[in-house]
Amino acid sequence: METAAHHTDEDLLIQGLKSGKDTDFQRAVRLYTPGMMAVARFYLDNASAEEAVQDCWVTVIDAIQKFEGRSGLKTWLHRIVANRAKNHLRKHKREVSADFSETLDPELADRFAPNGRWATPPSLKFNDSAEALMENGALSDCLDQHLSHLPEAQRSALMLYEAHQHKSDDVCNILDVSASNLRVLLHRARQKIFLMVETFQETGEC
Repeated sequence: METAAHHTDEDLLIQGLKSGKDTDFQRAVRLYTPGMMAVARFYLDNASAEEAVQDCWVTVIDAIQKFEGRSGLKTWLHRIVANRAKNHLRKHKREVSADFSETLDPELADRFAPNGRWATPPSLKFNDSAEALMENGALSDCLDQHLSHLPEAQRSALMLYEAHQHKSDDVCNILDVSASNLRVLLHRARQKIFLMVETFQETGEC
């Protein structure tokens, strides 16, 4: 029932955009800009990413008339942003800098065996005190802080896959990476966040 309701809501929003309703346009901007920024920042610096997203919203005003619903509105918007960002790179003769090496960061390396599994497993504790910290926003604030320090490629992949619930094929298409490269990006990002949660629950410090 929830999925059907969601689809109906998206259909109404699309109709409103095609009809030129300003309230629906502003609603779409609020809903989808964070994900569009995650895509743009995979390719561009923050200032250029903001400019690309703003330009995309101008494009959407006319382009929405050609939207046929073959994919979700969110996926369609993210692909527009990705194409705009890649065009920006080509125009300035630059390439995306993304390290897909399996090598872990130095502070994480000693936690894993040669086969990639935990040598020293994390000791996560899910108890009342951890739940209380989450409710107070402390763990959430710490998570936001660590997410902001992830490399752009890792953060974009993690946000699109986890926060914005894209399928892996869609993330690969949007970011123009292979399935194996996406797995590396997600693996490295999750490792860092996992260790952050472990440290926070053990010490109470971010």
